[in-house]
Amino acid sequence: MSHRLSPAFSSLLKPPIFSISPQITRYRMASSQASVFGLKDPSLIKFQGLIGGKWVDAKDGAKIVVKNPASNQELGTVPEMGLAETKEAIDAAAKAFPTWSTTTAKERHDILMKMYALMQQHHDDLGRLITLENGKTLTEGKGENTYSSSFIEWYAEEAIRTYGEQIPSAFKNVRNVVIKQPVGVVSIMTPWNFPSAMITRKLGAALAAGCTTVIKPPPETPFSALALAELASRAGVPDGVINVVTTEKNVTVVGKEMCESPIVKKVTFTGSTPVAKLLAGMAASTLKKVSLEAGGNAPFIIFDDANIDEAVAAAILCKFRSSGQTCVCANRIYVHSTVYAEFASRLAEKVAAFKIGDGLDEATTHGPLIHSRATQKVTRHVEDAVSKGAQVLVGGKVVEDTNFFQPTVLSDVPADALVNDEETFGPLAALVKFDTEDEVIKLANSTTFGLAGYFFSRDVGRAWRVAERLEVGMVAVNTGLISQATIPFGGIKESGLGREGGPHGIDEYMNEKLIVFGGL
Repeated sequence: MSHRLSPAFSSLLKPPIFSISPQITRYRMASSQASVFGLKDPSLIKFQGLIGGKWVDAKDGAKIVVKNPASNQELGTVPEMGLAETKEAIDAAAKAFPTWSTTTAKERHDILMKMYALMQQHHDDLGRLITLENGKTLTEGKGENTYSSSFIEWYAEEAIRTYGEQIPSAFKNVRNVVIKQPVGVVSIMTPWNFPSAMITRKLGAALAAGCTTVIKPPPETPFSALALAELASRAGVPDGVINVVTTEKNVTVVGKEMCESPIVKKVTFTGSTPVAKLLAGMAASTLKKVSLEAGGNAPFIIFDDANIDEAVAAAILCKFRSSGQTCVCANRIYVHSTVYAEFASRLAEKVAAFKIGDGLDEATTHGPLIHSRATQKVTRHVEDAVSKGAQVLVGGKVVEDTNFFQPTVLSDVPADALVNDEETFGPLAALVKFDTEDEVIKLANSTTFGLAGYFFSRDVGRAWRVAERLEVGMVAVNTGLISQATIPFGGIKESGLGREGGPHGIDEYMNEKLIVFGGL
């Protein structure tokens, strides 16, 4: 007996062919990509920019490939946006400004505190995300999230303390009152070395003041910025208040628009001094307010009366944190001749015990540099110093075909070595010998930069003298750690303009307005 089915009936048993919408296709692709990150909440991973409350791709569909610097493996893609998307983002921020700027300080405080709580709730995921796209160890990644969220908490409290003034008048029937108002749309441009904290340091202040924002994160580390935007939305930040434009190849036109657009009223940037100068020039076309945290070349001085154990520990923290990729890293380490040998041997011994590797590996103490250009710069500085007589005490080489550079200590580094003139931004401790206080102050100040400076001494009089004579915006005495949300962070000379954090950081995002009442 035949059990064959008729052709007509067989056709009914064929699986139906459904059309799949582009939105579902994108969702499936995003879900597949997000699994690479291994987060507890994969929805924190966004592969699109944010404009006016909508997650969007580049108009031409172009993409930026983001890689894990430890493995050079692809993490995912974000849009290669351009001028058109940037203008849309600025327009969206301008549209949201009238409503956001008139919310009460208490309302903004409450929303920011919700965002802070969400950053604490997702602490593990946000720390892991930082490690994956930046390369720093997971301990440092989580530490950055703690640091990053502290700016949101700090500025939440500052929102309700934007006090004005009442100024006595020389006339009996006149009263003078000064109020503070949000400046308007703010352009935020940040670097890759602190993918989260460099954003919240600016974003927290802007939101607390009542400003709306357009953020351009670095192409190397965009996912932390996008995750922060997602958490801000969950916390209740309205659509259009935060916009995120991702770009790499189009950075010139995007940056130009973010600085020159007459709609934008404030530009804030952290990055290199050459770029800071370019942006300042563009912003000057409309006399915008600017905050610029630019390059550093920090001196780290160990006097003959220093506690050597404490100085070595602080040097390791200050020089090798994030594998030397921080703007306040010790770049020139000056050691008094009487303690030079002891300090050098102890430092080299500690550095020799470091373990470089993937930041997710618990055994790793130091991760990779961000890309090959970074390792090439460290190599250039090492080779230049050695050619001029410096000795390699430990390290000194790039790990072939990777972004890893061996943590390095150089002794007998001459004053004219390139490392003393340029910011290395890598795991290179260059030790220079000195004999007198005046000599080392002259060496420390012989640079166009002036962000941070460090020194170790147990002499109270010297502590005051040196702190006042160092030409920097921030001085650390007997410690290797400066950064906190509660302090005014910033430099002098060619290291920038303005201050971030601290009791007056929010003022960078506000205008003072005088109101004179007469006829009283």
